[in-house]
Amino acid sequence: MAQVKEEMREMVREVQEWRSPYEEWKDSQGIPTVRGLWVPNVFTAELTPWPQRNGSGLFVNLDGTGGFNDTYIFELEAKQSSVPIKHIYEETVFILGGQGTTTVWIDENKKQTFEWKKYSYFAIPPNAWYQHHNLSSTEPARYIAMTAAPRVIDTFKNNEFVFNNPFVFADRFNGEDGYFQEKPKQQGRGAWNTNFVADVMESSVRRPYAEQGGGWQRAIGGFGSAYNMVNSTVHSHSSGWAIGTYKKAHRHGPGIHVLILKGEGYSLLWYEGQPKERVDWGPGSMFVPPEMMFHQHFNTSTEPVLFLAIGWGTDKPKMGGKQYVYISTTLGGDQFEWDEEDPAIHREYEAALKAKGIDCTMGDHHPFCTYK
Repeated sequence: MAQVKEEMREMVREVQEWRSPYEEWKDSQGIPTVRGLWVPNVFTAELTPWPQRNGSGLFVNLDGTGGFNDTYIFELEAKQSSVPIKHIYEETVFILGGQGTTTVWIDENKKQTFEWKKYSYFAIPPNAWYQHHNLSSTEPARYIAMTAAPRVIDTFKNNEFVFNNPFVFADRFNGEDGYFQEKPKQQGRGAWNTNFVADVMESSVRRPYAEQGGGWQRAIGGFGSAYNMVNSTVHSHSSGWAIGTYKKAHRHGPGIHVLILKGEGYSLLWYEGQPKERVDWGPGSMFVPPEMMFHQHFNTSTEPVLFLAIGWGTDKPKMGGKQYVYISTTLGGDQFEWDEEDPAIHREYEAALKAKGIDCTMGDHHPFCTYK
């Protein structure tokens, strides 16, 4: 019996000490990982020297990703260039500060370089070489990137395959000219097909949802843009809404990183039938609603709110292979309509606004609003 117990203890120790291939790869990079539900401020988060990339960095593995994807923050000092790298997973890059260029290539003899600045947004295609360059002689450049590294590294369990693979994803990028030029924005509804956005803040107000006849989006003064990148294999969007308003509660797949760019407020997160958890946020805050967890975003500031949702979690089907659909939960959907939400939610919101001397502006369409 004593031998059996010792064998069980040894098995437990082995399980506790086990590291996934992705976690082992991160260990090899020598920079820390932040975990939990949210990051207070990605603009000011403390970074650690990352010699393998010739900069400083921080891995971000928030609970809501479910191992589906990750983010990391990276900073280049003035006049520095990152170490060239490639990998078979896709990566999206949002510039938090600074100005510079990025060079991308499949063929060493056919490189293309594009410029970026604060709030630029672009996608690195899978298995393309890339290198970032800080053009400033005095200021660092910082970005945040979302990648599919966790599921790719854990699937193939071979870093040589992931980081030194000769395969060319010609259907995504084959070195064609103009790939990283901002494409003209489509008229009418639908996502914007481009691999580069010069300024997410500017592009988000260029074509507001309110002008598209967007139903409840119009009711809350909604604006923003949807981005289809890397030949529509990478999806993300910006979303904003007016003073004194909030969004409907909804749910989706894992890994959608909500990065607040403008405004202050809070979000409620909960699984159906479970207590609600509150996250207070401001510019630079980032959080990831877990898979199938309802969440709802509230503007309590004296200016419109804008966030960038970096991720493609809605591409992961629900259990049973079904898609998420944004209609009433009473019809089998994944969204609460205004008259279906807990009245206490709106009372709490009005109280939060009143404490700041702000009026709720939802009286013409929300049944529980007292500002008629």
